[in-house]
Amino acid sequence: MRRSRWVACVALLAALVLLAAGCGGRQPETGQQSKRITIGYIAWDEAIAVSNLYEVVLERRGYQVQLTELEAGPTYAGLAKGDVDLFLDSWLPQTHADYWAQYHDRLEDLGVWYDRATLNIAVPDYLVDVNSIEDLRGRAGEFGGTITGIDPGAGLSRVTRDQMIPQYGLDGQYTLQTSSTTAMLASLQRAVDAHQPIVVTLWHPHWAYAKFPIKDLADPRGAMGAAEQIHAVGRKGFTADFPEVTGMVRKFHLDDAQLASLENEVNAAPKGQEKAAAARWADAHPEVIASFTG
Repeated sequence: MRRSRWVACVALLAALVLLAAGCGGRQPETGQQSKRITIGYIAWDEAIAVSNLYEVVLERRGYQVQLTELEAGPTYAGLAKGDVDLFLDSWLPQTHADYWAQYHDRLEDLGVWYDRATLNIAVPDYLVDVNSIEDLRGRAGEFGGTITGIDPGAGLSRVTRDQMIPQYGLDGQYTLQTSSTTAMLASLQRAVDAHQPIVVTLWHPHWAYAKFPIKDLADPRGAMGAAEQIHAVGRKGFTADFPEVTGMVRKFHLDDAQLASLENEVNAAPKGQEKAAAARWADAHPEVIASFTG
């Protein structure tokens, strides 16, 4: 009888614990409770640099950060599903317009941290008689009929293929060759080293403008779009689950010189050392870090 009473008491206590858990106040979300956060990024240099900077800053504040590299489409889909918490390289209103239209009701816009983002068609500056996209017409033979692009899922690739090429009458003359940013830059390096013609898709901000003798072609028809803004975007519920990080993101801003400096530091690092490079940059620019973490 004593054992039966003991079993009954244990069962009652377990039931009360479960009831308290079920009927009590809202439990903290797993991400906030464990301080685990997943940052998705695309293989664009500003995204790599800034995402690694955030990894450094957040880990120093006790967060466990996972960086996940994806193409743009899967990044937005991951945010919408809740598999990705934060994305720091959302180009609006044009480059990522399709993704924003599809997923915006399941995302949170956390604000603009850079407002001079442009999509460009560029050539080496030793091509002195090629200064406008208009100048490419009828000269495909010099460029092998190729515009060297980046990854096929990038908004830059879509704008080049669907807007720039037809608006300038380059259909049938040029083909957009997509692959990756790394492959595009390697092709640019080879062409410049050999002093050969090449036309590439590029964007601001990018360290390539400091490294290579290149220039943007004028876009009189506005096919590449106006200057855009780079937003930070969170999954639905991000602000509630990560209030501290949200506050930091909303205060985060980099000017051209700061972003170029960060990109150069991270880009120059050996493969796998990007985080260490971002940490060095953070230590060398305490005033920038304090501006959004203080």
